[in-house]
Amino acid sequence: MSEEIFRDIQQLFSGIVAATSASPHLADALADRAFDLFEANIDAQTAHLPALACAKGCPSCCALRVTATAPEIFLLARYIRQIDARMPGTALGSLSRRVKLANRATRGLDEAERMRLRQPCPFVVRGGCIIHAVRPLACRGHASFDRRACAQAMAGRDVDVPVSGPHVALRSLVQDALRAALDGAGLASDLYELNQGLALALADPDRETAWRNGQDSLAPARIGPPDAAPSNAVLWSRASAQDAAVRDDV
Repeated sequence: MSEEIFRDIQQLFSGIVAATSASPHLADALADRAFDLFEANIDAQTAHLPALACAKGCPSCCALRVTATAPEIFLLARYIRQIDARMPGTALGSLSRRVKLANRATRGLDEAERMRLRQPCPFVVRGGCIIHAVRPLACRGHASFDRRACAQAMAGRDVDVPVSGPHVALRSLVQDALRAALDGAGLASDLYELNQGLALALADPDRETAWRNGQDSLAPARIGPPDAAPSNAVLWSRASAQDAAVRDDV
């Protein structure tokens, strides 16, 4: 069933690409649908689990390295430009600069190095995420049951953080289906380090047009070679509480 679901979601994204490929809103349409799919299905997949410890005011995991697809990055870059234009001179109106400074501090670091550095996410202000509505799938798919364990891990202690398997699996399913659809359409389908990818997109808006034309315009921020897209369908099947079709009517 999981492979069938994967194919269905991939075809959904492929349909969006086919219908919107000539539009400047292609990235927005793909990222919005990916977020909608995740949010529409995560409650059903975690109904059997205890309550999460994640809440506003706990940014422990926000020092981790975040990866994202090109559509997610271009959507977020547009969101940041809008906030900067509407709120100049405020903490919420200097997001581009915050991204630029964070990228300088973290560029080229691997996951372990990022954890040791403990560089805060540029979008965490007073313990809250100011881009929460358009946060990447990587952020949506990382959820913990133990706030104290998260804090201890980020402090460098060797502890096991109990994370939600269905969150990880659903994030992987949606993201891998999106990447497979992008690859099938001849569009760059890699994962990119978020700070560097955003810094590139914010510095040169033409990178989005170049991506729609088939170029890997975020290549400097690319994280390793692309994985085989269907691989996490198995992970999804094992972690899911129930063998139910993913809703696409959101």
